[in-house]
Amino acid sequence: MPSFDIVSEIDTVELRNAVDNASRELSTRFDFRGVQASFELQKDESVRMNAEGEFQLKQMRDILRGNLAKRGVDANAMEAKPEEATGKNWHQIVLFKQGIETPMAKKIVKLIKDKKMKVQASIQGEKVRVTGKKRDDLQAVISLIREAELGQPFQYENFRD
Repeated sequence: MPSFDIVSEIDTVELRNAVDNASRELSTRFDFRGVQASFELQKDESVRMNAEGEFQLKQMRDILRGNLAKRGVDANAMEAKPEEATGKNWHQIVLFKQGIETPMAKKIVKLIKDKKMKVQASIQGEKVRVTGKKRDDLQAVISLIREAELGQPFQYENFRD
């Protein structure tokens, strides 16, 4: 029986490259001359942005989003925490969604079941496995999830016949 897995992962190498490119762009931009601003990639694959003002953090978030798009990392995976001020400096942490959490997985399974397609969807850890009799049904599920815009990027792997 044909099946595939729905997962949500980001390429950590591309994330590192995007952060490096954003740091390089930050050092060459005119509006950031003479300003203490930096991007730091943390061990847990989150990005810490440091700047002297809240407006500069917003600009840095846009720079990061643009560089992520250039490197092929979906910006929907970004989740920005609120800005924090410590004295003169501001910082913000940007997290990246990895894996499908249980509420989102349940939402995906419910979406598939509500369409009454001839497939079975089951939650397996941080991924959702979809099984069906026909390959066309599975491809219809993929297009359904792409159109649903669930606020998180999904990849489809282990497509087996």
